[in-house]
Amino acid sequence: MKKGSTVVTMADVARSAGVSTMTVSNVINGRPRVGAATRERVLAAISDLGYQVNLAARHLRAGRTGVVGLAVPELERPYFAQLAGRLADRFEAHGLRIVMERTGASREGELDAVAFSRLRMYDGLILSVVDIDPAELTQIRTDAPVVLIGERALPSRFDHVMMDNVDGARQATAHLLATGARRIAMLGGNPDTSANMPALRAEGYAIAHTAAGVAMDPELIVRCSFRLQDGYDGIRSLIDRGTAFDAVFALTDVVAIGALRALADAGRRVPDDVQVVGFDDIDEASYLVPSLSSVNPGHDAMAEAITSLLVAQITGGPTGDPQELIVPAELFQRGTTNPVA
Repeated sequence: MKKGSTVVTMADVARSAGVSTMTVSNVINGRPRVGAATRERVLAAISDLGYQVNLAARHLRAGRTGVVGLAVPELERPYFAQLAGRLADRFEAHGLRIVMERTGASREGELDAVAFSRLRMYDGLILSVVDIDPAELTQIRTDAPVVLIGERALPSRFDHVMMDNVDGARQATAHLLATGARRIAMLGGNPDTSANMPALRAEGYAIAHTAAGVAMDPELIVRCSFRLQDGYDGIRSLIDRGTAFDAVFALTDVVAIGALRALADAGRRVPDDVQVVGFDDIDEASYLVPSLSSVNPGHDAMAEAITSLLVAQITGGPTGDPQELIVPAELFQRGTTNPVA
């Protein structure tokens, strides 16, 4: 609140505009009881004097900082970037700002995010859980508002919002089977581990095969990470081994995009020779050529649920027994898959 080296106060603005400090406060806080001409005069004085609202002091007086932490495994993955954007829009409507930090999908990073959330002056924390053990979550000592997001059920004392990984994967695989595909490669992750995202999506993949009476070939399960290059290399490994496949279920859209490039480089036409479905329905999916069929995990519903749960804790304190919400997934069929006959 300085102009040059001089501290500009609300009283300075009031004197310049010829109004009371209460009127200046009403203008700053958007209250409706100020006439248009007076409002313009106050805004002009604010601009001329370079007055800035000390939001930090305001929030601290209320016992809050106005900041919510969002701790995710990676900052580079489009899914998390787009989730952050949706959350930022919603929290801003409540006067709260989002700050992102990276956990590296490690147990230590996730535990630190919770343990140090108060030191970082967050009013609340949204934590994407990948590697923490459920018992460790129960033992964490914090009175900070926390909402978990993630792929698996985690009995704990924190509210938790999850996407329906199993049914989303089932929908994707069932659609490919319904179009006539019989050798569907599943691309991404390590489905042998317990109840994590790859395992849950592999479960949905298996359920769809069983329901259709189609046997699964273990050679079609490609374990890889979730970068573009991993999707590309996964497809190349199938082709180089001579493994026949007529469809790909990629566990994320990023992996699917890498797979599409590998198929193009190999001269495989999509969807004529190989169909492809991704998961996450990132914004880029519908702009690819051909546009990517993908499972939408319920982006808006998840953002609404996360915001509602955390704001309730921030403004009202503990809300009773922890809530566990599973948001339905929906497959969006686009140009990388054929219509069902």
